[in-house]
Amino acid sequence: MKLTVDHLEDLARGAVFLATGGGGDPYVAMLTARAALTEFGPVDLIPASALSDDATVVTVGNVGAPSAGLELLMSIDEPQRAIQAYEEHIATRVDALVSFEIGGGNSLIPLIAGAALGLPVVDGDGMGRALPEAQMMTYSIAGVSATPAVVLDYEGYAVVLDADNPLDYEHQVRQVSAERGGMVTAVEHPMTGRQLKESIVPATVSFSIELGRVLRESRGRTTQALEPLRALFASSIFGHFEHLYSGKVVDHATSIVGGYDVGHVTIESFDTSQPNLTLDVKNEFLVARIGTEVVASVPDLITVVDDETTEPISAERLRYGQRVSVLGTGCPPMLRTGAALAVVEPRAFGFDFDFVPIEQLHPRQA
Repeated sequence: MKLTVDHLEDLARGAVFLATGGGGDPYVAMLTARAALTEFGPVDLIPASALSDDATVVTVGNVGAPSAGLELLMSIDEPQRAIQAYEEHIATRVDALVSFEIGGGNSLIPLIAGAALGLPVVDGDGMGRALPEAQMMTYSIAGVSATPAVVLDYEGYAVVLDADNPLDYEHQVRQVSAERGGMVTAVEHPMTGRQLKESIVPATVSFSIELGRVLRESRGRTTQALEPLRALFASSIFGHFEHLYSGKVVDHATSIVGGYDVGHVTIESFDTSQPNLTLDVKNEFLVARIGTEVVASVPDLITVVDDETTEPISAERLRYGQRVSVLGTGCPPMLRTGAALAVVEPRAFGFDFDFVPIEQLHPRQA
């Protein structure tokens, strides 16, 4: 499939929906991708199966607090220079690029580099959503090393990182990000084509385009988009889809802590007899509670959309008074394995409860 500028708006819209609030601002990345594809031409989007087993594949994207990305705007050549710095420092020729998360702006960054360098982008990612830490990628869970990695800051300064495990790498890259303005471009998780095939969440780029199309064609009040979205997710690797809540944002407080946007959101129901819904945030929306009852949690997806347009809203763009709906979606099966849950379930984020799949929290009526 040739990805052109005509795909970008749907891709960005679908990807920010799957980003569960994180993944970086999609608007700036979409404009940058549009400029790159206009200048350099379309990008080949290929399935992982099209790669030879000995191909060299790397992930590329932004690492840092999404709110910082609203100030440190990415240039059109930044992802390209990051890949070139990687090839120079590691003395390895890259054959293909892939997203480390199909979330927000990070879903578009491989396209920017791929267009400039003439490299294909693999249809898939390492999360099937956005998550805040490197050890939470399916690549890491499958045993792919996050390093050697190259991190490029906004001034073009490149740092080579090496770590014994993904958690150590996560600490290293967050430190560099915090020291270099709060947002950097990282090239990481070098792997062979065979390793990629064994670890990727497949076809999430093309799914994001289709999801964006459904959102565009269903634009309007969230209630009218629910059935098209439910049908789309039911036929996908995500499965269950649920409308959790609708109301007005009455509190939104986040701050940058350790390189992440951390905080909470409170939403007051349009039906005043219903308790408030609260969202815990660490870049992404991690837990949704109505009153004290957990109604969805990581690794399942929690998405906030504008109630009047069904446009997904990233966490850093939520504001007091916005009228929103909160939607819940099942996560890809790869995130529900024992090895994955050890690093992506609520307890991995410090919450004192176990993960319960959304379809069990909200069973369908027979």
